Amino acid sequence: MPKLYTNFESGNSYKVRLFAALAGITLEEYEVDLPGDEHHGPAFLAINPRGEVPVLVDGDRTFRDSAAILTWLAGTYAPEGWGGRDTGEQAGIIDWLAFSASWIQYGVFTARAIVSFKGTYNGVGFQQEDVTLREARVRGLKSLEILETALTGQDWLVLGRPTIADISVFPYVALAPMGDIPLEPYPAIRAWINRIRALPGFITVIGLDDPQYRRKERV
Repeated sequence: MPKLYTNFESGNSYKVRLFAALAGITLEEYEVDLPGDEHHGPAFLAINPRGEVPVLVDGDRTFRDSAAILTWLAGTYAPEGWGGRDTGEQAGIIDWLAFSASWIQYGVFTARAIVSFKGTYNGVGFQQEDVTLREARVRGLKSLEILETALTGQDWLVLGRPTIADISVFPYVALAPMGDIPLEPYPAIRAWINRIRALPGFITVIGLDDPQYRRKERV
C-alpha cells in the first residue's frame, strides 16, 4: 500500500488525500508533526531533504511533490481519465499543474500562509512579510482572474471532465479567504468549487468552511 506523509493543514497534502478519496485509492497515512518541526528532523529529511509534505513512498519509488504524486497515482491506481489518456491530454493537465506550482503557490498559498500561519512557508525561510504579502495578494488576484476566465463557460479546467488539474488547483483557491482574498467577485470559480465539493467521495479540509479558524485560536 502506498504510504503518504501528510499534514491535516497542508493544502498540498490535501490535494493527494482528496484525489485518493475521489478515485477510491487506499493510502497508508502518516501525520507529520509540522508544529513540532518533525519535517526538519533527520528521520524525515532522509525521506525528503526538502523538509516538506506531502511525500509518497510506493515500494521502491518516492515522490516528493504533490504534482508528481497526483500524476503517479492517476496513472497507476486511478480509473482512466484522471491523468489524461494520451500525450495531448496529459500536456493540457500539466499546464494547470504548472500554474498551481507557480501562480497559485506564490499567490493565494503565500497570502494564506502569512495571514493565517504567520510565515511564508515557501521553503526558503522567512522574508519581509509585509512586502511578500502585498506581492502575494497581487499575484493571487491575478491568478483568480486567469482562473475565472478559464472557467467561464465550462465546468472543468481541461478536457471537459474532472482531472488532477482541477484537484491540484482547487485547495489553495478554495482556501484563499484564509489569506484575506475574497472569492465573491468570481462566480465561475465559486461554481467550480461547488462542483468539486459535489463529486462522490469528496472530503473536506480544515479552513474550507471557516477561514477564520486559525485567527480565532490566537484570540
